Amino acid sequence: MATPLAFTAGYTHSIDAVRAAYSDEQYWKARIAEVGGPGARLDSLTVDGDQVRVQLVQSIPADQLPPAITAVRPGDLVIPRTEQYTGTTGSFEAHVDGAPATVRGTVTLTSTGTGCEGTVTGTIEVKIPLFGGKIEAAIAERLTELLSNEATFTEQWLATK
Repeated sequence: MATPLAFTAGYTHSIDAVRAAYSDEQYWKARIAEVGGPGARLDSLTVDGDQVRVQLVQSIPADQLPPAITAVRPGDLVIPRTEQYTGTTGSFEAHVDGAPATVRGTVTLTSTGTGCEGTVTGTIEVKIPLFGGKIEAAIAERLTELLSNEATFTEQWLATK
């Protein structure tokens, strides 16, 4: 059974400003360098009108992982991730190389009057009998931290524009 994922980021900038960042290759390169982990990289960015597709690879060093994960999957986690946006909605999917773990969900940007919010909803699924739920919980905690770091980076990036 999958574990739900929920996160909301608040931005002092407009939806248009956040969307402009998502369409900017320099934003993605800077974000992946700042919060992507060792060896992280931007594989591709495609912008076509209001559609954006990003493919990137992130990593989490083994020494930052809880024992529940390293007991089943030793070593650093390499996580290919794809994000797609059209207008104010998006979707994402990520998996862990060499492990039966996937994260899928949606992102919705809504105006708050003083800026906007990005709401992430999704699921984390690890198909390992007996240990899957415990690993999903550990991934959820780490992923929420990553989403928070990405939101902080985005807010700081927008403040410099």
